Amino acid sequence: MPKLKNVLIVPLDWGLGHATRSIPLITNLLENNCAVYIAGEMAIAVLLRKEFPKLKILPLNGYRIRYSRQKRWLTVKILSQVPKILFSIYREHRWLKKIVKEYSIDAVISDNRFGLYHSEIPCVYLTHQLLIKTGNRLIENILQSCHYWFIKKYTHCWVPDFKGADNLAGQLSHPKKRLPNVQYIGGLSRLQKIQTIIIYDLMILLSGPEPQRTIFENQLMPQLQNFAGEILFVRGLPQSTNPVVLPKSSQHITVKNHLNASELSPAIMQSAMIICRSGYTTIMDLIKLQKKAILVPTPGQTEQEYLGKNLMEQQLFFCVQQKNFLLNDVLEATQTFNFLKKDYNMELYKKVISEFVGN
Repeated sequence: MPKLKNVLIVPLDWGLGHATRSIPLITNLLENNCAVYIAGEMAIAVLLRKEFPKLKILPLNGYRIRYSRQKRWLTVKILSQVPKILFSIYREHRWLKKIVKEYSIDAVISDNRFGLYHSEIPCVYLTHQLLIKTGNRLIENILQSCHYWFIKKYTHCWVPDFKGADNLAGQLSHPKKRLPNVQYIGGLSRLQKIQTIIIYDLMILLSGPEPQRTIFENQLMPQLQNFAGEILFVRGLPQSTNPVVLPKSSQHITVKNHLNASELSPAIMQSAMIICRSGYTTIMDLIKLQKKAILVPTPGQTEQEYLGKNLMEQQLFFCVQQKNFLLNDVLEATQTFNFLKKDYNMELYKKVISEFVGN
């Protein structure tokens, strides 16, 4: 089989994590002399265009999933959007057939988008959730069967985690039932660990779908006014160009709408403590940089709630719920928490890509 030339990468639009973890994949594909095409819209397209200004970004609507403002209504909110999601899957599958012909695409890498499989070219499905946690075993089994129905349509299923017991995603990536096309490719992070001095006592790194991103930002801001230390607040809004105007009493707070990979790595390394969501991409970034962090799961997002609890049990991170979040109390609790550091090989995916391209 000839070496792959034109590769299409399409990340899910559920927060920014799916786009940011595609950055090391894109970079390595380019290093393997592939022509890379990206598909997406809105914040996803803006973020990846900033990282790869020379690459062509094809317009493709996302699933545009919205969260409820209250945790107890999240399931109802998600279920009400199922018809829209199913139509998006149908539409993107038809779109792919056209794009493969138009751009002579040799392979596709889909990050959690269900409809981007093709019968004539190798297609990769990227996910760390082979098991979708809901708290109800019957519903979990039903969702896993539906998920596996789509995964079987792909040539490969790449799981960005480590094989065996010493892994990051626990039961999400290592369920009892697995498919034969599953391959563990190690962690994915676009960030680079560097030597630097500590500048910020605290870094707030927000991300994730609305409206919960804004709710947590509004919850945090008043509490940061009385914090006695330097703060870097990254809002996770790559589309926004509007500066945040803070009162004079907040000169200790530096606010950025977004930082690209080259800016984010030193910013995290210069921070003594990180407060962020327990999104899986953020976790992989922190693991690579070996930084202390307080994880605050998005309310109702069972994946993040499970990850936060699992990683706190491993003593890798401290986890606390968003409801009634009190900054001073949380920081005091971390003083007696024994953060552990583990070394993981975050370069395993490069061998997988090299073999994929070559074979």
